[in-house]
Amino acid sequence: MLSRIALKPVRSAIPIRMTQTSATSNAAAAATTESPERDLVNFPRPVRQEYPGKVRMGFIPDEWFQFFYSKTGVTGPYTFGLGLATYLCSKEIYIMEHEFYTGLSIAIMGVYAVKKLGPATAKFLDAEVAKNDAEMNAGRDLAIAEAKARIAVEKVEQDRALGMKMLFDAKRENVALQLEAAYREQLVKVFSETKKRLDYQVEVQNVQRNLEQRHVVDWVLRSVRAAVTPEQEKATLSQCIANIKSLAQQNTVRI
Repeated sequence: MLSRIALKPVRSAIPIRMTQTSATSNAAAAATTESPERDLVNFPRPVRQEYPGKVRMGFIPDEWFQFFYSKTGVTGPYTFGLGLATYLCSKEIYIMEHEFYTGLSIAIMGVYAVKKLGPATAKFLDAEVAKNDAEMNAGRDLAIAEAKARIAVEKVEQDRALGMKMLFDAKRENVALQLEAAYREQLVKVFSETKKRLDYQVEVQNVQRNLEQRHVVDWVLRSVRAAVTPEQEKATLSQCIANIKSLAQQNTVRI
């Protein structure tokens, strides 16, 4: 404990090895979709430390060695530790009484127990931690799955709405085509009716012209007949008979 307390002033300057569980990995995955306004570099999401920090000789934190390396080199921490132990023992600040050897024996047994039972115990505890994490994340995972299902349904509805928009466009086009067909049909009907009326007017004019011609011819004939007297008619008839006889004689002479 004293080593951890002494390490607090320098912990901020020394990187600490952190590991992530499934929960922390999910949090990290969620952090990638954070708003761009969030400063994840200077204010990252807190990550739970799953394993303890690295140690040397079984109990000395590795951070101590890293702290000495930048000031005394590689042999600095070992020299400091050996010198400190020599100083404490030579000045009898630390007295090696019978409890020291008892503690040494207990430490040896503890190391043996850790080496022998530690892996199995760690595996069992990791399984329990994973089980607890799964139970704690089950509700969130279920909510995420439901949200994804709703998103999928929403996408389907959006596609349907887009399809309805295309359907409405097709219906508008069909209505426009129907209106165009009706317009052209009305144009053809107007043309036909106009042509019929024009043909009727032409026929009326032709009939009127024929009637006028007949009337003029009849009028001329009546006028001519009225102008010819019976004496002129007889003289003309006699003249025609005479001409016919002369023509007949001429033809007889030629033969």
